[in-house]
Amino acid sequence: MDRKTYKREVDALPFSPDFQARTEAMLRGRARGTEKEMLRVKFWKKTALIAAAAALLVVSASAVALRLSAGQVAGELGQHTLAQAFEDHNAVAVNETVQTGDYSVTLMGLTSGANLDDLNVDVDATHTYAVVALGRLDGTPLENETFDLIGHTLTPLVSGYAPGQVNNWTLAASVYGIAQDGVYYFLLDAGALGVFADHTVYLAFYDESAVPSARIFTMAEDGSISFAEDYPGAHALFVLPLDPALADPAAAQALVEPFLPGEDTAGETPVQESAPAPDSPVLTPVHADA
Repeated sequence: MDRKTYKREVDALPFSPDFQARTEAMLRGRARGTEKEMLRVKFWKKTALIAAAAALLVVSASAVALRLSAGQVAGELGQHTLAQAFEDHNAVAVNETVQTGDYSVTLMGLTSGANLDDLNVDVDATHTYAVVALGRLDGTPLENETFDLIGHTLTPLVSGYAPGQVNNWTLAASVYGIAQDGVYYFLLDAGALGVFADHTVYLAFYDESAVPSARIFTMAEDGSISFAEDYPGAHALFVLPLDPALADPAAAQALVEPFLPGEDTAGETPVQESAPAPDSPVLTPVHADA
């Protein structure tokens, strides 16, 4: 069809009076829709980039915070047989982190001396050992010379027993500490904690030196324990994944008998060994006379 014939055929087509207005309205609507779609794409791209950046920061922070494994922490503290126990396949890796106050607190893992056959005086087969890492959220390094291990508490607690009855002091537990690459690592020898494995067993961290009491913790009617709502300091509470088969109610009763009602431990002041000199900060045991 030549151009003249095409024009004549088009001119002969009937159009409604509002054809031009409807056509313009349709084109404007499509233009707005295209613009919105472009904005939507830009928005989701920006959101995805922000999320990816946030994820990268979290991964990076985790990678920087934990330079040592639980076994390496024990090795750095000179407890090489215990380091083997943390590397044993029966050891439990937890790697649970709580951000609180100025700190990031990570329960790295736990093990039992029973995981080893070649036990020595440093590792008791009945004891439970745990490693916790502490880092500052602002990246300020924690160092052996300046970090006050004795000014912080890392203690087990057991549901059904008042916090003043079962804790570091009543179990005669020990805590050792070392700073490495700006992170402070705690190694807890919690004693024969497995005997309480038919209860919920907690590991509590708080940044003061004080025997667990009603000022710091509350216990619900079902025996569960939590930090008091108005507790002002940095704090974290973990549940230890102990094997229920370790439970020994008779042994547990014998351990807590001296601290049952009638023996109030809440007001006691813990007796702790002094920290080593700054030039030899590797091992810092913290004991209590129960």
